[in-house]
Amino acid sequence: MAQAAERAHLRLRAAILKGEYRSGERLGEVELAESLHVSRTPVREALHRLAAEGLVEIEPNRGARVAHWTREDLHEIYELRALLEGSAARRAAERADGEVLAALSGLCDAMDSAARPGRQRDLDRVAVLNAEFHGLIMATSGSPRLAAMLGQVVHVPLVARTYHRYDEAALARSMGHHRELAAAMRSHDGPWAESVMRSHVHAARCVLSAALEEGTPPDEQEVGP
Repeated sequence: MAQAAERAHLRLRAAILKGEYRSGERLGEVELAESLHVSRTPVREALHRLAAEGLVEIEPNRGARVAHWTREDLHEIYELRALLEGSAARRAAERADGEVLAALSGLCDAMDSAARPGRQRDLDRVAVLNAEFHGLIMATSGSPRLAAMLGQVVHVPLVARTYHRYDEAALARSMGHHRELAAAMRSHDGPWAESVMRSHVHAARCVLSAALEEGTPPDEQEVGP
């Protein structure tokens, strides 16, 4: 039973994070049990675990739903990201070796190529490479605590297609931030790296805020660049 609950938890969590379930969508135990090929008991346990993680809301007599995120929630998420990723960038700059620096530079080249205007532009590819870039910085920071804290902040299924919201100026600014972060890493300048990372995250928040002002629902966003 414990293994079934663990599998149900991991599969439901992944589905929510991928945006397969929208914010506020009902999560019926019977339907989930059928789709996951398990009984209702492991599903119920999985839902309670997801509720503890903040991904699901459970109300008496109404069942479980995917958590709803407000503008205030999103702004708080970005504030925390700026603090945590800024700290990670500072630590990473002090630790980055030649292999890490080469990888960061290569990711910058690949992002620039994927973001180049024209028919070959691939913003989904940019998003994947961006995640690798940020993940490498976090890994280089050498702080499992920071990584765990950041995982709790950014695991919400918001902004799956953030780069599709960027105009040309915002996209160029984001690519420039990546280049400057790589330069700060090469200089092993922690305060510089931290400052650029915080600016980078706050700039992404501004793009999201603008989208929300235009009436785009938060569940169509993702915490990305």
